Amino acid sequence: MPTDPAPAPLVAALRTIVGPAHVLTGEAETRRFRSGYRYGEGPVIAVVRPGSLVEQWRIVRACVAADVSIILQASNTGLTGGSTPDGAGYPGGVVLISTTRIAGVHVIDGGQQVVCLPGATLYELERTLKPYEREPHSVIGSSCIGASVLGGVCNNSGGSLVQRGPAFTQLALYAAIRPDGGVDLVNHLGIAINGTPEEVLAHVERGGFDPAAIAHDPERWAHDRAYADHVRQVDADTPARFNADPRCLFEGSGSAGKLVLFAVRLDTFPRETGVATFYIGTNDPMQLTRLRREILGSFESLPIAGEYIHRTAFDIAAIYGKDTFLAIQRLGTDRLPGLFALKAKVDTLVGRLRIFGDHVSDHVMQFASRLFPHHLPRRMRDYRDRFEHHLMLKMPAAAIEQTRALLGQVFSSGEGAFFECTGEEATKAFLHRFAAAGAAIRYREIHRQEVEDIVALDIALPRNERDWMEILPPEIEGHIIHKLYYGHFFCHVFHQDYIVRKGVDPIALEHRMWHLLDDRGAEYPAEHNVGHLYKAKPALADFYRGLDPRNQLNPGIGQTTKQRFWGEKAG
Repeated sequence: MPTDPAPAPLVAALRTIVGPAHVLTGEAETRRFRSGYRYGEGPVIAVVRPGSLVEQWRIVRACVAADVSIILQASNTGLTGGSTPDGAGYPGGVVLISTTRIAGVHVIDGGQQVVCLPGATLYELERTLKPYEREPHSVIGSSCIGASVLGGVCNNSGGSLVQRGPAFTQLALYAAIRPDGGVDLVNHLGIAINGTPEEVLAHVERGGFDPAAIAHDPERWAHDRAYADHVRQVDADTPARFNADPRCLFEGSGSAGKLVLFAVRLDTFPRETGVATFYIGTNDPMQLTRLRREILGSFESLPIAGEYIHRTAFDIAAIYGKDTFLAIQRLGTDRLPGLFALKAKVDTLVGRLRIFGDHVSDHVMQFASRLFPHHLPRRMRDYRDRFEHHLMLKMPAAAIEQTRALLGQVFSSGEGAFFECTGEEATKAFLHRFAAAGAAIRYREIHRQEVEDIVALDIALPRNERDWMEILPPEIEGHIIHKLYYGHFFCHVFHQDYIVRKGVDPIALEHRMWHLLDDRGAEYPAEHNVGHLYKAKPALADFYRGLDPRNQLNPGIGQTTKQRFWGEKAG
């Protein structure tokens, strides 16, 4: 059932708050909100799209008063269904609040920090900081397009930048639901603002903060300050970063929608200049292990980025990620969320006509991509033919000569090789690595007759793991058409997409893989939240319970109960 029966008084109240155009209740118009990017779907009472923080506050209070379940959604780019309904069974039904209309980034302290609103995207943040010669925590290059800043904080998302670790802050403005159904606004932004909750929210949205009101408490972090040292501990038997790491669970950080975030305050970072990117190829994974251990363990300067891609992922991305590559290259990332929304609308319309089947846009885009010439540099294509393992290593100016010397030593035998990229080659190499993230989805849609589904894992291996390349047992290998390995090599975080043969149960296959990962000491998920694919470990589930004792916000996350008060009698 696509939608839950709509309580007329609640829907009327929501329309009064945001206007009828921004309360969606029909099957077609809610589909792209209630369906996950890769996984998850369920019915909703309504999708509500507030245009201000005050409207968002009023919506939450109306939903709490009506005792319906609430799911907050930003860009809906998650891979585990963490911001969409998971089937039915939600107490009172679900109201999904989409925050994309509440965009905005406020620069403070001369660009050294920012305050981001719920709809702010990484692209918007990057563009805002460019005149200040500063960068955000994350940039394009991980696994999704149009990702939101607050979504990254809620999920402790990582990214491609080695020095910065997971998205994290202890400075946030949020609403928490009390056990008695009251809603409290909590201002931990470190910015003194007087007034009622609505006055505080309106002030935060318009910005213009008095510098004297901005506190700089050294005990309150706006990024994971310890990560640069943490990732260097290459002999530690625990992963560098993962979603449920207790180091980074704090109020909004890692909250997975169990609080209502209105704003976060984050550090920014100086833009690197004079950098060099090395493209590395080898058939011996241990050569990359040596590079990682020596650079992290002995270099004074950490890499900026170190992105890995296996030959199979290279090949699938070259064909099935080509249109994504070309779209970003020619249009930029800012236009892509709109294009993907249009794509979803087209698929919905065509699906309702029942003429061409589902996901017709994927077939059209795939066909169109073949009309364009080779998009990857010749040297990259040559390395694809020669080598199974590929690493893109971006180094700061201070470490370039040291890196050249180390690469010369490691590959002196001729078993691997490297070249120093031109600016164009570097841009295309990292963009190709990014396009790999969506390539498996496109492959699935084009080859529905052969493919059952995708098992998508993101894992964090222990920092001391030397034998990082996975070898599956034959009884699992036989169920898979293609294995796509890519990831953030120096953080030892890997995305592993398995294209599963028709007729194989992907959920059962994934659970068998979990046992293999447990035996390797891996943590998963690494940088996406548990969503509805993974079971939250006890410590993470307890964190969620502490944030949301009524279990009214994103109930069921991490395969926990959807029942009010976590299935216990209200105290």
